[in-house]
Amino acid sequence: MILLLGLTIGDLRVDRAVPRTRDMVWLAWAAAATYLLHQFEEHGIDARGVPYAFRGVLCMRFGFADPTACPIPESFITAVNIPVVWLAGPIAALLGRRYPAIALSYFSVPAVNALAHIGPALGSGNYNPGLLTAVLLFLPLSLWTLGIALRRPDLGWRMAGATIVGGILLHAVLILSLRAWLTGSIGENILVAIQIINPAIPMVLVAVLMRRRRSPLHAE
Repeated sequence: MILLLGLTIGDLRVDRAVPRTRDMVWLAWAAAATYLLHQFEEHGIDARGVPYAFRGVLCMRFGFADPTACPIPESFITAVNIPVVWLAGPIAALLGRRYPAIALSYFSVPAVNALAHIGPALGSGNYNPGLLTAVLLFLPLSLWTLGIALRRPDLGWRMAGATIVGGILLHAVLILSLRAWLTGSIGENILVAIQIINPAIPMVLVAVLMRRRRSPLHAE
């Protein structure tokens, strides 16, 4: 609620010369706010009124039809959701005040996550928990922000591309680490630790690209 008030009543922009909806820092905070709403649909009450429905869908995707017998630990879901919203979102927005590309990098999560919901829905013709907010919030906000980034000379297609690649890598690490835990290749503590570190991937990827662009050897 405080974040929503800050977005609507307050002024979370860095560049006062542009509207809020064109400022990368404001957009990063907006992405964090939409992700909170998305998490409520996934882990609170979904669009059909089913509570905590996402875990059941996740279990089914990994071959466990009965959620009560599903071994996927709740610690995994907690470790995925808290760092990506409560840590990565604010960090990206705050660092974005000086480095707009870092603010942009946070869109790696909603942009790719939207496809992770929309793709299965189109394939099966069925609703999945999180689909509504993915379609109504994630997709338009991500497309809008990436469009703005493509028109900015300090961001452009390289930073937009790195953002998408970072999101793909983040989701790949999430899925592969969970598979590794299910097969006994890693323990639960390592599984949880990976999810805590995982949201840093897009930021690190963009930061490396920023450094390369500033290097005299890579100057354009």
